[in-house]
Amino acid sequence: MSAASAQDLLPFKEIREGVIILKSNALRGVLMVSSLNFALKSADEQEAIVFQFQNFLNSLDFPTQIIIQSRRVNLTGYLDKLKDLEKNQTDKLLKIQTADYRRFIARLIQQGTIMNKRFFVVLPYTLAELEISAPIKELFRHKKEEVVMSEVVFRRARSQLYQRMEFTAIGLRRCGLLAAPLTSSELIELLWSTYHPQSSEVGYYPSIMPELIK
Repeated sequence: MSAASAQDLLPFKEIREGVIILKSNALRGVLMVSSLNFALKSADEQEAIVFQFQNFLNSLDFPTQIIIQSRRVNLTGYLDKLKDLEKNQTDKLLKIQTADYRRFIARLIQQGTIMNKRFFVVLPYTLAELEISAPIKELFRHKKEEVVMSEVVFRRARSQLYQRMEFTAIGLRRCGLLAAPLTSSELIELLWSTYHPQSSEVGYYPSIMPELIK
């Protein structure tokens, strides 16, 4: 018996057009969600946020998974850039201020590990929920003993999943949170960092950061 590869042990088989396809042919979409400082809100604002979040949860008629990912922030590259900026600075005062700032960041790193938290909402969609009238043999194709959904079925399922993601994003927006779907490349980065927590660094998700900081 040949040893199973690492890929055989993963629950998903493909990332396609911003969607994770599991080996069961179920789909998963991921929203990256901003955060807010609840403690800085007034009592009335806190009560309103809790009320809106309660209404959001009650409005859901499908499973929803909330994930909080903590990762160590690697500031080595940032310190190197500060050194280059200090070296190339022609203004004497700015050169001194840059050096002071660089030393401040270095001391901050020495005092403890700097962590960054990212928040995600994972939304599911299964083919059992899809209303289809075509013969079952037309919905799937076989590829090396693997059952693969047809292009038509994938398009319809993906459309339904993205409707759920939009509905969820609107509900979170009422709570003061911004949400944006991850692209295929961002999903790959998220999964890689999840399975390699010791060696991964915090990513920036460039395509969605403008959406989250508006």
